[in-house]
Amino acid sequence: MIRTLADLPWPVTTERLSLRPATILDAAAAFGYRSLPEVGRWLTRLPDDLGAWQVGFAERLPTAIMIEESGDVIGDLFLRVQDAWAQYEVKDRAQAAEAEIGWALHPRFAGRGYATEAARELLRICFDELGVRRVFATCFAANEPSWRLMERLGMRREQYSVADSLHRDGRWLDGTTYALLADEWRAAPG
Repeated sequence: MIRTLADLPWPVTTERLSLRPATILDAAAAFGYRSLPEVGRWLTRLPDDLGAWQVGFAERLPTAIMIEESGDVIGDLFLRVQDAWAQYEVKDRAQAAEAEIGWALHPRFAGRGYATEAARELLRICFDELGVRRVFATCFAANEPSWRLMERLGMRREQYSVADSLHRDGRWLDGTTYALLADEWRAAPG
């Protein structure tokens, strides 16, 4: 059942949103919200130059999914399928067995359930379409909106790391990892 993002029928729609693979034409829209201090504060990269951002955005196209509401880009999702750790003799059974996910949403659309709706659909894609057995997400522990979203999705906190992540402000911050197994996803109500 393992497929790639390119093999899926796009766009994927939810009640209010449309999800689709990013194209280079989405770079400016993503720059618009990812360069905002309140968004970029928690992201790996805080873009401050559109030209440089476009180069980096082109590199992340295979893992980027755009979130649209009424045809307008309001955020993006990150999805990277990878091999799970396995002992040598069974490593072939761990190929493409897990996925890392993430998200960024324009603050103008925060508080309306859009991030939850988009991330829930991303989990469905991971488990039902791509056939992964485990999905995980990480964030700075101080990024409460992100880990609360993970909890709303039914993900469990698996790790809390003390001072493991160097923030661009020079401080070492705590980090957290949440995960969900396919069996848990399928057993969850509604």
